Amino acid sequence: MGFDPIGRSKNGEVTGPERQLAMVFDLNKCLGCHTCSMACKTQWTRDEGMESMWWTVVNTMPGRGTPKDWETSGGGFDEAGTARAGRLPTREEFGEAWKFNHDEVLGGNGKPDAHLAPKGDPKWGPNWDEDQGDGEFPNSYFFYLPRICNHCTHPACLEACPRGAIKKRAQDGVVLIDEEDCRGYRFCMEACPYKRIYFNAAKAASQKCIFCYPRLEKGVAPACARQCPGRMRHVGFLDDEQSSVHKLVRKFKVALPLHPEFGTQPNVYYIPPFAPPPLNEDGSANRNGSRIPLDYLRGLFGKRVDEALATIEAEIQKRRDGEKSELLDTLIVYSWPQDIFPDFDGDPSLL
Repeated sequence: MGFDPIGRSKNGEVTGPERQLAMVFDLNKCLGCHTCSMACKTQWTRDEGMESMWWTVVNTMPGRGTPKDWETSGGGFDEAGTARAGRLPTREEFGEAWKFNHDEVLGGNGKPDAHLAPKGDPKWGPNWDEDQGDGEFPNSYFFYLPRICNHCTHPACLEACPRGAIKKRAQDGVVLIDEEDCRGYRFCMEACPYKRIYFNAAKAASQKCIFCYPRLEKGVAPACARQCPGRMRHVGFLDDEQSSVHKLVRKFKVALPLHPEFGTQPNVYYIPPFAPPPLNEDGSANRNGSRIPLDYLRGLFGKRVDEALATIEAEIQKRRDGEKSELLDTLIVYSWPQDIFPDFDGDPSLL
């Protein structure tokens, strides 16, 4: 069955795409450098009304995130598949685009002792609680969590849009907003449990990550993945058994969706983070403990996180014992970009 203009089959049911593109983020390799955010920003969100948009964000966890407290803002579906009520985030919770005292610091009349600072009195921004984390010294901890639109298999935004402006592409499962059909009702923003949709007041339309589909069609990986210096973003089709995405998600089962209980079946997956063992009072390492509480990781990635971490630990021990490990070779990414997105290894400078 083909899709009609609102991404549904002729009998009104949401149907799956012919193939589904996905990403896997290895949280153990994220540097928190925000190169992905800047690559996306300079590529896609430079127009009027997009000043405060960050289609790719990198939040510090545990933290309140972007927009603030998105994890408890509702949306998505319950276990029965019934839509849950969601809350519309405010502009302040996303964080306004700050203005800085550039003239004071860099201008001809600059003050020698002036430091770069935002003008006014901002109360929140996309990385307001960066590097804060949780826990008590010496066992405090944090990790970075990059987030984009999940291009869900069961997108709540699509179902919530009364205009049919949101579509899921049959050829790759990418979820897009048709801005000509959008009237800015923002029901999609309420429905998305990940709160990865922005509102452009200048256009009166919703906007979000488009998975860099114009690049994909030219065989080039999305900007956030291509520019990542940590080589932590894998891109590929879930049904391609040779792709690292398929191996990590379906073969080794170590890549997990974020908040699977939201019911949208996201197609962005995460390798859960490791951390040094906690320290005992005498300063020795507690090898039986976990500095990042497992209950917290279960709250993010579901109960399968225990199995995923155990699988990776077992593979690490195999390597220490001199054995080979296909899983670790996949995560290390020896050959870039062929090992990480072989179908999209084109040079963007040649576009």
